[in-house]
Amino acid sequence: MQPVIEVKELYKSYGSLAVVKGLSLNINRGEIFAILGPNGAGKTTTVEILEGFRTADSGEISVLDTDPAIKGSAGLAWRNRIGIVLQSTQDTAELTVREAVEHFASYYSNPREVNDVISLVGLAEKADDRARTLSGGQRRRLDVGLGIIGRPEVLFLDEPTTGFDPEARRAFWVLIKKLRDEGTTILLTTHYLDEAEALADRVAVMNNGEILEISTPATLGGRANAHATVKWRENNDLKSEATSAPTEFVKTLSARLGGEVPELSIHRPTLEDIYLSMIGAIHE
Repeated sequence: MQPVIEVKELYKSYGSLAVVKGLSLNINRGEIFAILGPNGAGKTTTVEILEGFRTADSGEISVLDTDPAIKGSAGLAWRNRIGIVLQSTQDTAELTVREAVEHFASYYSNPREVNDVISLVGLAEKADDRARTLSGGQRRRLDVGLGIIGRPEVLFLDEPTTGFDPEARRAFWVLIKKLRDEGTTILLTTHYLDEAEALADRVAVMNNGEILEISTPATLGGRANAHATVKWRENNDLKSEATSAPTEFVKTLSARLGGEVPELSIHRPTLEDIYLSMIGAIHE
């Protein structure tokens, strides 16, 4: 796999507050890579350094073979190859959706068709409406449209589906998978664990400025080998058992109870369970 983003021993502090502490990661071409973590974990600062909006205190960075912190290296040719969806933008408030997309298209050498982008992000019926009249979710769709108009090789998405309703979020997931299938490398930050599981090839869990683990969603934190919890009712008592072989356990339980197992449920750790355990949160 060819890495298009490489980070080694990245550090960033604001005064005495260390925000990023020795972060290292590689992201491969055509991969969707998600960074997960609570507020204040250092996710946004890390992404902004990779985008060239902030400067690291130390460390080695390469995005499309360029260190954006080196003066003169991250010029228009490099900017032409990346797309950015920030957490919030308001600079196109007085433009219509079509005008905003057309305006951003003019920055790139080989932009997508404006109407195609507007349709892709689900704003065809709002194309002639001013951005300031859009709902929060619609505004985020426009932000995504502005981020993909230039056919980026690398796309940075910082909390892209904030404000989306469930239907809009799933439509967005289809779009992101389509971009990945076309070869776009995507770095995503999100608070939605189901989003990370649906989209990401790999995830990094970040807390207090450090990466705790990088893995696939299915294997993060030993999830693939974690015990399942079997619950059932027996003699009017609700019972549970943790087991590595739930099928065999249920077979034995069924034989003992003479067939149907009352109120049977089997729970394996979700990505959310693993994530909350890793960052030390209490999950009830």
